[in-house]
Amino acid sequence: MSRSRKLMLSSLLAATGFAAHAAPVPTSGTLVVVPAYGEVKHANDQVRVIFNVEEQDKDKAAAASRVNLKMKQGTDILKRQDPQAILQTRGYYTYPVYPEDQPQPRGNANKPRQPAGWRVGQYLDATTTNLNNLPKTVAAVQSVLGLNGLHFGLSDATSKKLDDQRIAATYQNLTERIASIAHAMGRNVSDAVIDTVDFEGSGNYAQDAAAAPKAMMMRAASMNDAVQVEEPSFEPGETTLNMRVVGKVRFK
Repeated sequence: MSRSRKLMLSSLLAATGFAAHAAPVPTSGTLVVVPAYGEVKHANDQVRVIFNVEEQDKDKAAAASRVNLKMKQGTDILKRQDPQAILQTRGYYTYPVYPEDQPQPRGNANKPRQPAGWRVGQYLDATTTNLNNLPKTVAAVQSVLGLNGLHFGLSDATSKKLDDQRIAATYQNLTERIASIAHAMGRNVSDAVIDTVDFEGSGNYAQDAAAAPKAMMMRAASMNDAVQVEEPSFEPGETTLNMRVVGKVRFK
């Protein structure tokens, strides 16, 4: 063995021996901040269905009259098909429609353009937990109104029931992480004392609509004629509820 290799081997052995006999870093009184997470999943049991109607006519009153009639018919169908549904009408609009090729009057550039017609519409929201009857209900209403959107999620009652499970799952993850940290530090779990448990991590948990309950959304055009519509197919899916916790742990 060459002299250089002998020197390298001797240095490596010396360093290994030093590390083996090095004193452990004291951890008494150490404060450790531990983030943890928990989640629960549940099948969606509620849906918000959005219907709409829109009419266009040269006569504004005629367009509004057809919208009002169809909205009343659609609302009556919904009430018959699903009496427990919570209904809300919204978004009534009326605005003029101008022809794209209408020339500007000569000599009077400031003269307002004349509308070629009027577009009138309205939306109807229905919130229900009757998912079994949903395809039949939607098909019946589609004979008069258009299906504009579907949003599946969890009812308030189900969300409240899942809150206990979500808290338990989050706290369990916290205790598991504390045990792992104690092991890495060469300490017993019994030496760790939880000083603070901050659920939701000091408010850093804001969720926008995209992270809230996962929703299935569909859009369809409005129907102008009352015809029988085949029942659509829907898959409600599931929702994942998350929670964050930050724990402060002090070792004896």
